[in-house]
Amino acid sequence: MHAALSYASTAPEQLSAALHPIAAVATSVAAFVGRALRGPVDEPVGVASFAEFERQFGGLWADSALGYAVRDFFLNGGAKAVIVRLYRAPAPVDATLRSHAILRAGALTLRARDPGTWGNALQARVDHELLSGDPHSFNLSVRDSVTGHVEVFRNVSLGASHPRRIDLVLCSVSRLVTVSGELPAERPAGNPRPADEHGDAWDSGAASNTRVAAADRAGTELPLTLADFIGSGKLAARAGLYALARTDLFNLLCIPPYLDNGGDLLDGGVDDALVAEAGAYCELRRAMLLVDPPPAWNSVDNAVEGVAALGTSSRNAALFFPRLLQAVEQRSGALTRLVPCGAVAGIIARTDHQRGVWKAPVGMDTTLVGVPGLSVPVNDGDGTMLNSLGINCLRTMPGAGRIVWGARTLHDDDPDGAQCKGMPVRRTALFIEESVVRGTRWAAFEPNDDQLWAQVRLNIHAFMVGLFRQGAFQGKAPHEAFFVSCGPETTTQDDVEHGVVNITVGFAPLKASQFVLVHVQQAAGQVRSH
Repeated sequence: MHAALSYASTAPEQLSAALHPIAAVATSVAAFVGRALRGPVDEPVGVASFAEFERQFGGLWADSALGYAVRDFFLNGGAKAVIVRLYRAPAPVDATLRSHAILRAGALTLRARDPGTWGNALQARVDHELLSGDPHSFNLSVRDSVTGHVEVFRNVSLGASHPRRIDLVLCSVSRLVTVSGELPAERPAGNPRPADEHGDAWDSGAASNTRVAAADRAGTELPLTLADFIGSGKLAARAGLYALARTDLFNLLCIPPYLDNGGDLLDGGVDDALVAEAGAYCELRRAMLLVDPPPAWNSVDNAVEGVAALGTSSRNAALFFPRLLQAVEQRSGALTRLVPCGAVAGIIARTDHQRGVWKAPVGMDTTLVGVPGLSVPVNDGDGTMLNSLGINCLRTMPGAGRIVWGARTLHDDDPDGAQCKGMPVRRTALFIEESVVRGTRWAAFEPNDDQLWAQVRLNIHAFMVGLFRQGAFQGKAPHEAFFVSCGPETTTQDDVEHGVVNITVGFAPLKASQFVLVHVQQAAGQVRSH
């Protein structure tokens, strides 16, 4: 019906039908994968501030570098992050060493919603102060004694047909607990009020609330291993690193250290096999992997000798050296080596917002906020040598402090170097590709013919003109800066028969001497049967 209406419409209506504006996708959503104090496991969760990260994942933790990387991301200009918490249960998990804390309110058994020792601080309080006087209903309050957060559930019941049955209410609303096991036959007894009417029901005597018993406490989780990220079954289950398959978009991937370095988890490392797999995964997701220098890189010579053994030379991976020196409150303010991925991701986000994804996140205005020092000094000669190896330097400059001084990928030198060695060029290509892929999905419902190809060219051209006017490309006019090809020259009759339309977009990047090509293949029309 839609096609028939289009053919019968007037010229202005045909023009309107051909307009499918392409929206520019976000360019600096940073994904962080690793350990956290609390929060859902193997589930990507978006946060828009470090305060939100603290509420959901517990904030800074001396046993994990992830929280510090997230803090540095927001401190340096980041606006949107995706967090994937991984968890390795204490082994064996049995009656004396469990992953989830158990909280008992009379005969009602509650279970911490997420695994981890954070659940050991939970408290519960039951009262029967109901307006209805229903003998089967009660009020339940649950408190996290560390954060002080309290959840109150009024007029809940154990009745199977009750609209506010306690297990269903907690499952859909509570961020602290769920019901464990069968519901008891009778409602739990109420906790008494404090003897002092002005007392705090949570801090006064034990009878005024229920706490996690010693036998019900969660055991301490184990440090992560490579298998927790990319082990057998993780890809199919969309768990570990592959939990990011359940998030719509991320542009930058950070994997803070999880291997200890002489017992130090903040200054630890990452398996080379994970770096390799993460680089490949970023190529599939049109994202960039920010690689941290290994903990053994204590000098420029170490970096020169070790760059070939990093685990990846992906065109979607970039390495930044050296590590940062930052005061860690959890270590009495001692200066500690921390990885730079979070801070660099924040700088990239800040530069994208101020100048655009095509601007290299380098220069005197890329000051690393909250970084009083660097673990290895880098001079001009060192910087030139390291940059030629694909190692981007963090340097201390008079008047500017600690800044980013390099924006190259780890891709080897080859004929594709123009678009693969420069990080801003590569990220611009990824940005255009992702925007075009999303902005041309409507083609799947249109006949794969000249009219469709003309519409695709029109809409992509309008999108590219917008980028040209923002200064994304070289050239004094649009025809010098980019081209869009979609027609018989890109889509053969065999492609048409199989419902495929091929699109090629070329652009002249700001810092390269040749056009960079972006190829997009989109479904269109229907496959013909014979």
